[in-house]
Amino acid sequence: MSQSINQLLDEYASSHQNRTNKLIHYICVPVIFWTITAMLWVVKLPYVENLAVVMTVLVSFYYLSKDLKIAIQMIVFSIICLLINAFIEKLGLPLLTIAIVLFVVAWIFQFIGHKIEGKKPSFFKDLQFLLIGPAWIVKELFSK
Repeated sequence: MSQSINQLLDEYASSHQNRTNKLIHYICVPVIFWTITAMLWVVKLPYVENLAVVMTVLVSFYYLSKDLKIAIQMIVFSIICLLINAFIEKLGLPLLTIAIVLFVVAWIFQFIGHKIEGKKPSFFKDLQFLLIGPAWIVKELFSK
């Protein structure tokens, strides 16, 4: 039986109680999410713009299967990420290099946050939490 979005968010939140770790996650999770879209953006495909667009659609179906409100929020956030990619590409900046550097730095901070927290990242238990983390951030930001 699959867990509800609230069960997943609660489980994710249980390993994100420390104030410093939460602050790190509020910054780094959106950065990591964006960097993944950026890395996929550079993979051009026929008939669609690129792999980031395809993955955004697929990930949106995951969120839609869990909760409509969170899905809409994540779709909006995903579109913002895609627009940032288009903007950086239009400026002629090295999107892939920027994304890889920020991805690595953000993950280092994530692991520092979990060291401070004293708990392992949730995705070590279930890879699904790699998608729950961004939803948790969005829910935290929009529910205040």
